[in-house]
Amino acid sequence: MKEFRVLLVVTILSCCCIPLDLPAQVWFSNPGLRLEIGKQGQLGSLVCPAGNKDYLFKGDTSFLVKIKTAAGWESPGSMTFQKEASSISLFYSRSRVIVEVKVVERTGYLVFEITGIMPEGRVDFITWGPIHLTINKTVAEILGASSDDTTAVGLMPLNVKTLGGFPLNDEGSDPSRSSSAQKTSYGSVIQAYSMDRSRPRKVSGWWGQYPDMPVDPVMGETAKGSKVALFVCTNKELLDRIGVIELAEGLPHPLFEGNWSKRSPRSGRSYLIADYSEETIDELLEYTRRANLQTLYHMNAWASWGHYELNSEFFPHGLQGLKTCMEKAKSKNILLGAHTLTNFINTNDPYVTPVPDKRLAVTGGSIITASLSENDTVIPVESIKYFTNSKADWLHTARIGDELITYGKVIEGNPCKLAACRRGAFGTKPSSHPASETIVKLLDHPYKVFFPNLELQQEIAVNLAKRFNETGFSQMDFDGFEGCLASGQGDYAQEIFAKAFYENLDHMVLNGTSMSKPFYWHINTYCNWGEPWNGGFTESMQQYRIDNQGLFDRNLMPHMLGWYLLTDSTTLEEMEWMLARAAGYNAGFGMATSLKALRNNPLTPELLDAIRDWEICRRDKAFPKDLISDLRDPSKEFHLEKVSAVAWDLYPMYHLGKQYGKTVYKKGKPRRIAIQVE
Repeated sequence: MKEFRVLLVVTILSCCCIPLDLPAQVWFSNPGLRLEIGKQGQLGSLVCPAGNKDYLFKGDTSFLVKIKTAAGWESPGSMTFQKEASSISLFYSRSRVIVEVKVVERTGYLVFEITGIMPEGRVDFITWGPIHLTINKTVAEILGASSDDTTAVGLMPLNVKTLGGFPLNDEGSDPSRSSSAQKTSYGSVIQAYSMDRSRPRKVSGWWGQYPDMPVDPVMGETAKGSKVALFVCTNKELLDRIGVIELAEGLPHPLFEGNWSKRSPRSGRSYLIADYSEETIDELLEYTRRANLQTLYHMNAWASWGHYELNSEFFPHGLQGLKTCMEKAKSKNILLGAHTLTNFINTNDPYVTPVPDKRLAVTGGSIITASLSENDTVIPVESIKYFTNSKADWLHTARIGDELITYGKVIEGNPCKLAACRRGAFGTKPSSHPASETIVKLLDHPYKVFFPNLELQQEIAVNLAKRFNETGFSQMDFDGFEGCLASGQGDYAQEIFAKAFYENLDHMVLNGTSMSKPFYWHINTYCNWGEPWNGGFTESMQQYRIDNQGLFDRNLMPHMLGWYLLTDSTTLEEMEWMLARAAGYNAGFGMATSLKALRNNPLTPELLDAIRDWEICRRDKAFPKDLISDLRDPSKEFHLEKVSAVAWDLYPMYHLGKQYGKTVYKKGKPRRIAIQVE
């Protein structure tokens, strides 16, 4: 660790007075970065010494840390620096708040950590930045980095309490992929933030779906401890620089077969999605092997989400039956995976029935105004505020004590009433209840599920990790990752769920997600977005799939095209249309199907062989660079024919019209495609 180069040191700001003597500026430098912080806590310059170029945009002030109190947002009015403690003190004159920031210089980056906020309980949010930059050729919204032709400047959260982006709402959630870096008219901004979660709050939960939702405090969880790394490097060094920071700062750095997952050849591999069982595992493994796909992935492996017991329909011998399947898959070098919906809880799960867990998430509640017998179907309540949200209420379920009750009508009046009630819903026990007992509205979803509060959510993350340890499953998706917003804790809840799952695993699990977040980026293996249920290969969300490829490029993620559906009528032309796009973008995919479809489609052998051949050439980067734009073009079609163990002919295919209801093609002039043989 190197000493800071300080141009001016003055008396340290005390906690009881406004500083009178202030430094003109303080400089921090290492071989890759020279940062100036001015006397009001503003950044004065952000220079890459190699080219002596300042990347800081001067048309808008960039503060190291801003705060939000009950009075609103506030920038610091003054700054002092204590060299011996490597600490900056920022004073906010309107709120009379002091924020202490420790600065540590590492090789290649600077670490900033909030070590104190005084007085406690006054600051709701802090932001790192926004730092205004002059560059925006590539803006990595998840990574929090912005680049020009040669150089990247990044701001990386170093723990889960530090979220990428800017606080857009009171729950701390961002419905976009992320906004750790954002393009602007003058360049870009990089930014991160933390918030005080240690006090009871009411928020507009889940992107505003649940207004005035009560949120329990997270004891000790304040902005103190918020921590970021600021770095400058060449574009070519960006991924390696992130890896260095991960290892040095204790961030997740998953290895798969000895390789960092971000560089593993396993990342971005295509896989087969089909529900296997003890009875059908051999046949489905053979289909997977023939297509040379990495994983056989189960959509319905669990009896319920929450406790994640195995589904006896597929595994009648339970864990032992699944382990037999695992041994067969391992012998063929195929992974087995299982799908989940993150923290969703099925209504048949033990967290719901026969005794509902008190930690099921609620949108709010009231009290009953009269005693109830176990047979009453009209419930008088003091307020119907939380029972009238018809835009976000699918199961119409309330909880009183250990009983769940569904209601069919909400009646305003004196008293207000829940009417057409079904007592003892979801297998709970109808009971009598005294007047003034609390009644709460359970938070639910169109999938007809419930959700946990933050405490129960973390228990479920551990449950899931334990099941993956017991079973040996090696691939999953955090599908429905947004379900973590049910806790009212915003993106923080998503980050800590993934972290708890990851930290409780005893083996590497390849994982995708429905949403991307900056801390989770370190854990994530791939993002495979695009669903096949609303059209064929060429229609279902195709532009969305293509648009995602740019996001993957910017954020150093493997390219994936999403899920496609192989049915009993899928043609070779449809399959090769998709495979050409995968080759053009060097993107993996998920091929969803069923044993019935594979058995009934007469072209199944040809389809699987086509997948195998195209994927071999794609993964070997054998397609000529001058063909890439054509392979990406959805209006162009190709056919790949094998001519030897290491060579194929790639034919452009031209439509000649229809004959007897089928499209007639003409082959163009082939290009020889060959793979490298070690």
